[in-house]
Amino acid sequence: MLKISAYIQNLDNTMSKILCLSHKEDVDGLSSAALIKAAFNVSSVILVDYANFIKVLETVLNEIRDRQSAYNHIFICDLGLSKKNETVFVNIIKKIMSYGCKVTYIDHHDLGVETKSQLKEIGVKLIHSIDECTSVQIYYKYKKKLKPHAAFLAAAGAITDYLETKPKASTIVSKYDRQFLMLEASALSYMISSGQHETEFLSAIIEKLSDMKYPHDIEEGFDRAKKYAQKVSNAVKSIEDRISIGNHLAYLESNVELSSSLIVNFVLGLSGKSVALVYRFKADINSYIISIRGSKECMVHLGRAVNSISSDLGGSGGGHDRACGAVIPKERMKTFIEKLDAVISNNKN
Repeated sequence: MLKISAYIQNLDNTMSKILCLSHKEDVDGLSSAALIKAAFNVSSVILVDYANFIKVLETVLNEIRDRQSAYNHIFICDLGLSKKNETVFVNIIKKIMSYGCKVTYIDHHDLGVETKSQLKEIGVKLIHSIDECTSVQIYYKYKKKLKPHAAFLAAAGAITDYLETKPKASTIVSKYDRQFLMLEASALSYMISSGQHETEFLSAIIEKLSDMKYPHDIEEGFDRAKKYAQKVSNAVKSIEDRISIGNHLAYLESNVELSSSLIVNFVLGLSGKSVALVYRFKADINSYIISIRGSKECMVHLGRAVNSISSDLGGSGGGHDRACGAVIPKERMKTFIEKLDAVISNNKN
């Protein structure tokens, strides 16, 4: 069985029985975890990516079932579902709740109408909107429990998720000097990317943010961001001649250390296409992890298209209209690119 201790970050020594499960790869995910920790007496945080989300959730269920971990409330933040895992997710949550554990699910990715209904029917507290990022939704929902500075965490989540123009987000963002907010949010994003394999550092980020500190207060944080920026610069130079061009999209198999979600933005800009994707092979699941971005010229809701295509190919995926991701079996990668290119082509006519 997967050891849950490999994922849990014990953030205090209280007798709280509240767990926060949140996305580990971006500012919105960590800001969401920090806001929940600040608003509630959270005992543990588990940070996961989309590829291991369900596996870790199953482990949480096993821990509760075996009485090794008696949580009475679980917050699940910024972890979108796909057609492939929606049913599994609902079934796991139903079992968790059968042990008397409350579940609050807060997210901003596409969610099927039927799944929404099922979650509500079993008693899940669902906070969901595709119009605002997760941290903004958390801030507004629990504003009375938070200090005024908490608005900064929501603003940083919105601006790095490219959702700062949404109604609630724009109200928060307008409260800050834009240059200051951009500097702090961007540096925080690079800090998080640099620490994806360092649980203690990600834990330290959540600790600082939940204490209502700025990213520049994180020890060695800006130094890490600077070093990561240099890595980005070097990586961009190395990929320019390796980008493949389809009819309507550009794609690249990444062999650099940096996250695909970061590299894909450069592929989009360098290629001149309306859609770009970057994929990296993950041997333990014999699949490719894919990040996809679209420009303003993209007329397809990429999250919905990718969700449908990936499910048909035995994978999973989904996300926003111009930013999403997928997990595709190795042997289906070429087909995935062809099908996505065809969908984009059909929507151009």
